[in-house]
Amino acid sequence: MVYVQNNSLVVGRFAPSPSGPLHFGSLVAAVGSYCLARQGGGSWLVRIEDLDTPRVVSGAADAILQTLESCGLEWDGPVLYQSRRNDRYQAALDRLQQSGLLFACGCSRKEVLASAPHISEEGPIYAGVCRTGLAQGRRPRSVRIRVPQQQVCFADGVFGPREQRLDSVVGDFVLRRADGLFAYQLAVVVDDAESGVNQVVRGADLLSSTPRQIFLQSCLGYSPPDYIHLPLALAQDGEKISKRHGAVAIATGPGRAPDLWRALRFLGQSVPEELQNGPVTEVVAWGVKHFDLQQVPSSSQVADG
Repeated sequence: MVYVQNNSLVVGRFAPSPSGPLHFGSLVAAVGSYCLARQGGGSWLVRIEDLDTPRVVSGAADAILQTLESCGLEWDGPVLYQSRRNDRYQAALDRLQQSGLLFACGCSRKEVLASAPHISEEGPIYAGVCRTGLAQGRRPRSVRIRVPQQQVCFADGVFGPREQRLDSVVGDFVLRRADGLFAYQLAVVVDDAESGVNQVVRGADLLSSTPRQIFLQSCLGYSPPDYIHLPLALAQDGEKISKRHGAVAIATGPGRAPDLWRALRFLGQSVPEELQNGPVTEVVAWGVKHFDLQQVPSSSQVADG
């Protein structure tokens, strides 16, 4: 079993994907991660997760950064762009290959679905078709990591003790895709480790990805960070707020205090009414000083407005 334990000075991060402007659901994650990192005098980093190039929207990264600045959320150091770090991901992949943990897979998505022994909440479980080598005439498409029969356990700051059997819930998962792009699971593990991140605060939709990342950290010799997953802001249909819902972007420029106030209230914080239209600096300062993780709800909820 793998357990997470971390008592270092906090280094937090916010890692948006530039597939569109910052909306309320993303702001919730940004505010929560910022307040928790700054509360103990820690640092807060920003990473742009633009690795999945087909989903990147031109100008979205700059717009996100401008919105963060308008909200008074100041980051430390330079912004990290995943699209510029392929050499680091390849180096990690090479290390895993040298350890005998990887194998080439020739299966298409359709074939994975057809051969899956069952389908979990994470999708079809890879049946291990190429685990012992490619069949004659098959060409390699993706690179997968061999998953042992191992229970991965960790304690989440909001959801408490969690555990997952990777072999039965996920199976051998992809680290380099058929299109040549590195998978999110590998990139985020490498980025967090090399940036010194030891506190990951993000949306609850990524809670089920955490065991894969902890497993990869153990394979690469990285110390796992502490994990805190925040409730999701839902649209009226009960789904996570996204671009397909026509989610309203958080605007740039002055007057962002109401957005920050709403985000803190969404996270269960008793921010005073009088700060709703105050300077952003005062709202942020209140959040850093008073943010109480024990008040954060563990259930997602429909966002107001």
